[in-house]
Amino acid sequence: MKKYLTAESVCKGHPDKLCDRISDAVLDAALKMDPDAHVAVETLATDGKIVVAGEISCRGRINVRVTVRNALLEAGYDPEDFTVSVFLHPQSEDIAEGVRDALESRCPGFRHTEQGAGDQGTVYGYATDECGDMLPLPLVLSHRICRLLDEAREKHLIEGIHSDAKAQVTVEYDDGIPSRVSAVVISVQHDEWKVLDELREDIFTHVIPEAFRAFPFDRTTPVYVNPSGRFVKGGPAADTGLTGRKIMVDTYGGLAPHGGGAFSGKDPSKVDRSGAYAARFAAKNIVLAGLAKRCTVAVSYAIGKASPVAVSVDTHGTGRYPDDLISEAVRNVFPLKPDQIIGRFQLKRVRYTPTSCYGHFSDCIMPWEEDDPILQQRLIKEIEDGTGKQED
Repeated sequence: MKKYLTAESVCKGHPDKLCDRISDAVLDAALKMDPDAHVAVETLATDGKIVVAGEISCRGRINVRVTVRNALLEAGYDPEDFTVSVFLHPQSEDIAEGVRDALESRCPGFRHTEQGAGDQGTVYGYATDECGDMLPLPLVLSHRICRLLDEAREKHLIEGIHSDAKAQVTVEYDDGIPSRVSAVVISVQHDEWKVLDELREDIFTHVIPEAFRAFPFDRTTPVYVNPSGRFVKGGPAADTGLTGRKIMVDTYGGLAPHGGGAFSGKDPSKVDRSGAYAARFAAKNIVLAGLAKRCTVAVSYAIGKASPVAVSVDTHGTGRYPDDLISEAVRNVFPLKPDQIIGRFQLKRVRYTPTSCYGHFSDCIMPWEEDDPILQQRLIKEIEDGTGKQED
């Protein structure tokens, strides 16, 4: 049975990704100054203007304009082309109180203080064994193209291109297994003098071979480079950017569920970021433990409450044990409370700006991407103990 799955990625200078980068750079600056800072920052980028707005409670004062300037440079833009407006105020004390002192901590007889979730909602983690990154292959290939495009621009391997670019890959699956690349689309902003045929030749020389080295396409695969023609005007001058508008690029390419909450610009008390990292960690280690070939972990939170209100696992018919047994074991074994998540992954020390491009789950160095055999053994034992109780 054939199936076609498609995912896209974008480069550093895409207007939305530029805004994600700026928001995460402001977050990093705040956490460097105060590891306990609470941050929720949004960025808007349009023609010649950057607007940074949101809430920051931090012991110290951040130079936001310098931070924005550096982020623009890293993304391939000239800071002199933009004016920066900043609208920031402290976090609501009502929210801060719920985060500092969880609902459980306020119960009679509870003897220590726990941190509550900084928001409500459901977060999702996903993993699949179809490739080494344990992500959907179309998304992995799209990320590789964009990473290589940025490297080719920064190292001057391809002249006359800019940082506003995107890639899209469609993969054909036979009975759930990737069999071939069926289409590739690449769009890159370029200088006016750059000839489209030259651009196509440069991409086929410096990007395509490396991007598809591990999973090559065949001679019948169409590769479209700038299919709309000229792409001279780009970036925020052509397309207004906003933080959090590329959440599918950030996660699973639209090929797995997403709770809807964006990541960039949010400190780890916000479970729509940290909880999603924990859910991905759980899903990945379930697959690494050989308990499933594909896995989705859903965790639901209530604002101000430490423990999740619901945890569920869907192994999409590939699990070695019933999903309800795995779900209960995940709740018992994995770090899912805000304090546990932040401590396990040292989230107050992570530098978040690099996560703003090429996805939050494509870098094996990040702590939530860790392969943890000891925890996997605990998980298996918990499931087997649960199986024994069911039989009794």
